Amino acid sequence: MTQEHQRQSATKLLRHASQHFDLTDNEHQKQLLSLAEQLDSLALLSVEQLKQLAINEQAPLEFRLAVKLVDSKRYMRQITKPISVGVVFAMWGEHNRLNPKSAHNPNGEDSLRAKIDQLNWVTQDSPVSWRLYPIDDGCPHGSAEIARGISITSESSKQVKVSCLEDYVATGAGPLANLHSADDSRKGGAIILGCMKAVENKVDVVVYTDADNSVHLGQLGLLLRPYLEQGKQVILGNRKHPDSILVKQEERWGIGIKTLRHMQRMIGKQIFSQGIKDTQAAFKLYSRDALTKILERPTVYDFSFDTDWILAAMEYNKPITTVPFAFIDSAAESASIVQGPMTTWFTLLEGLVKAARARQASYSREMATVFDEEIHSHKDLELLIDILPPELEKATDANLGDPALMSPQKMREWIQRAKISRPAAIS
Repeated sequence: MTQEHQRQSATKLLRHASQHFDLTDNEHQKQLLSLAEQLDSLALLSVEQLKQLAINEQAPLEFRLAVKLVDSKRYMRQITKPISVGVVFAMWGEHNRLNPKSAHNPNGEDSLRAKIDQLNWVTQDSPVSWRLYPIDDGCPHGSAEIARGISITSESSKQVKVSCLEDYVATGAGPLANLHSADDSRKGGAIILGCMKAVENKVDVVVYTDADNSVHLGQLGLLLRPYLEQGKQVILGNRKHPDSILVKQEERWGIGIKTLRHMQRMIGKQIFSQGIKDTQAAFKLYSRDALTKILERPTVYDFSFDTDWILAAMEYNKPITTVPFAFIDSAAESASIVQGPMTTWFTLLEGLVKAARARQASYSREMATVFDEEIHSHKDLELLIDILPPELEKATDANLGDPALMSPQKMREWIQRAKISRPAAIS
């Protein structure tokens, strides 16, 4: 078959691809891998040619996702030396998404089986081995037992190591020394435990993801490429990159999200000034060497651990880069929806302040002080999320964080005015 014939075959596959991808539908998962394999078999077409075809033809979502998987899979086959990968995720309130979809479980994603299938698919015909570390973060619904029950039915069960954070807290030593109860962890503690387990098992790298199906692990090769080819020790997925695929189920924030991001970028100046704009993406790789240093003294055990780890990597001069990838928002049972988005944002900003100070980072001390003195809980952020200061109305994403746009003192005045004009929000 000539290259032109293969291009025609790819175009035909594109025409039949779906614009919709349902994270709860196992058939969609199977169809995606089938499409990726068909595209992969068109060996005369490079990944760049497939990407260009997708752009020229305004390809449906399923086709664009498949091209990401082809890119990853082809790179995996180029790897010549054995490498072991630990994949870590936290479980709190994941009892529904771990189980398959049903009439009684409409948000079921069968996510553990999906991860196992995806890892087996992407590592096949490569020297890459994997272990999966699902960690129960004190889940009141028994996510650990559900995960164990699912894993024992898999042929890959020996590669799945389920643990409960509550069995490892109050140790008085090690990375979890300052965590006295699983209830004091909000994700970060569980991820730390998973990474500890992976490091004990001598894996070469650890990948962090979420418990849901938002990130297809068939993209593993996208993270391994800069680690193996460029010697990068920390690789961060970037959903904001033009080459990323980002599907949001809904808009979760009000217009005041610009205000919160402006504050975040002033406090996290060292991170954001280096072009790292997507700190919370649940698709990251850390080398064992970098992770060993990071785990020496974690600053926080909550949702803000991402920025603490990035600042730690910078503190220890571990080379960092970012990569585009595909992400489909699994919003229905997201923790930020369950506990309230402003609770999550307060945790992120509070943790960022703590980490910036602990890591002796470059940050706006004035903005950090304003946060300490004016933002005492998620209720104060709720005053800001549905309004926008005039200074930020025309601000682009690239401008946010520039104090010339709106200084910390102006931010303080804006917050104080909001407290006076909208007292009902904090009653």
